[in-house]
Amino acid sequence: MSRKRRIGILISGRGSNMVSLLEGMRAGEIPGEAALVVSNRPDAPGLARAASFGVPTAVVPQREFRGRPREEHDRTVHAKLERAGVEFVCLAGYMRILSPWFVAQWEGRMLNIHPALLPSFPGLHGQRQAVEHGVRIAGCTVHFVDREVDHGPIVAQAAVPVLPDDDEDALAARILEQEHRIYPLALRLLCEDRLRIEGRRVVVRDEEVDLPRSLVVPSPLG
Repeated sequence: MSRKRRIGILISGRGSNMVSLLEGMRAGEIPGEAALVVSNRPDAPGLARAASFGVPTAVVPQREFRGRPREEHDRTVHAKLERAGVEFVCLAGYMRILSPWFVAQWEGRMLNIHPALLPSFPGLHGQRQAVEHGVRIAGCTVHFVDREVDHGPIVAQAAVPVLPDDDEDALAARILEQEHRIYPLALRLLCEDRLRIEGRRVVVRDEEVDLPRSLVVPSPLG
């Protein structure tokens, strides 16, 4: 059996996607172990949730770096990840734009989850944007992180229908269910060394085994 890879998770809030990753690791579905959870907000509820799994946590408050280059904060976070022996980083609701320096350190080793079918609706409030634009299909995307926001090569996506009476909250809840499905899957593939980036494409070795790139949820309307 291959060794478990050491995972660092960055959060800013409740950490629901973090929990889905931790549960996947605990169940043996992901060949990884959580080495450290880092938050830029001391009051993030996800810190207590991580501690309940027995995962070490750290806080690097962004307010302490106010008025200083963004890279200074990121270098502090990076140092903590390195000391914990982290090999891969997962952003799980980390509400902070990363510096080019930090992205370069983790190139090809850092994933993010976004509540929209990229490249549509990057940035904040992807679910609200979907409702306001009147799209019929919304969803979520796991992608590698590059220097642009919500832009890197796509690993996996899941689609959900947008129902006639949906508001932002209803759609967000339906999308979140799929986030919790595809993020652990994407991390598993990364830990198994099954992902290869070719330009804008991510090639998945043995993709036919589990068809991870496109998980489409049928409409409840039939």
